Amino acid sequence: MTSFDPKAIASAGATDDAREIKFLKGHGTENDFVVVLDESASLRLSEVSIRSITNRRSGIGGDGILRVARAGDLHAAGELDAIPGGVDAGDWFMDYRNADGSIAEMCGNGVRVFAHALVATGLADAGEIRVGTRAGLRPATVSDVTAESATVSVSMGVPEVLGVSTVSFEGHTFAGLAVDVGNPHVAAIVPRMTPESLATLPVDVSPSFDEGFFPNGVNVEISTPLVDGEVTMRVHERGAGETRSCGTGIVATAIAALADAEQNDGTVVVNVPGGRVQVEIVDGHAQMTGPSRLVALGTLGEHLLKADDVRE
Repeated sequence: MTSFDPKAIASAGATDDAREIKFLKGHGTENDFVVVLDESASLRLSEVSIRSITNRRSGIGGDGILRVARAGDLHAAGELDAIPGGVDAGDWFMDYRNADGSIAEMCGNGVRVFAHALVATGLADAGEIRVGTRAGLRPATVSDVTAESATVSVSMGVPEVLGVSTVSFEGHTFAGLAVDVGNPHVAAIVPRMTPESLATLPVDVSPSFDEGFFPNGVNVEISTPLVDGEVTMRVHERGAGETRSCGTGIVATAIAALADAEQNDGTVVVNVPGGRVQVEIVDGHAQMTGPSRLVALGTLGEHLLKADDVRE
């Protein structure tokens, strides 16, 4: 759909039927999400229901689900074992699930879409918003906002460089920088790689990686070297496969590209299949700025919510 009424979005969570769960569909540089409005934290997201909702043929389709609820309510409902450090009980919390149903600690593009959705629904005002994630607080600043589009800058914290590791895609082996951006990454900056040669790599297949180093899986980015402040990247996300963009992967790639160019700080524009995102690294702290788009508003079909997925 090309347009929708912000007033309709603002009342999206209001319903007389507990099974009428409202959602928004949005994307950040084509990394797409189903944003589930669950202010009462009454919805239990089972792996079955998540896979049903994110299925691109029989469901709504998406790289993952962003559930909107307060951190304290999720904790009280048993959906969070503990409220992460730096996050207050009253903060909006991005409960992120991969398309395969697994839980992810963080999603940079997801934070942009999540913060935009909060403003579009009237749950928060434009400007800086405290967004809780399993990786901690990720403040987001929403500007140039309409019901359909926004520019969002996210404070991504201080990523931790873990060392060097290797990954392989069908016999193509690359050494990359292991970076924790709230979730694990291997970002490989490949000498003499061009955007054209990058496009031919089998990044869509599952990579081989050091399972001892990454027992819970890893996101893998393959990138061209830094030229005139820009790189081009493709990404394979654990739990989702190749996606059009990955915000935390973009940050990991920017750090790896700067390191490859023997720089600690700087600004990197990362080109991904879904668009362009800017990352600024200052004294180790990462700031990511990019677009968010909301494209649809709807109600989840009951067949997508199994009988045990909503608490009585």
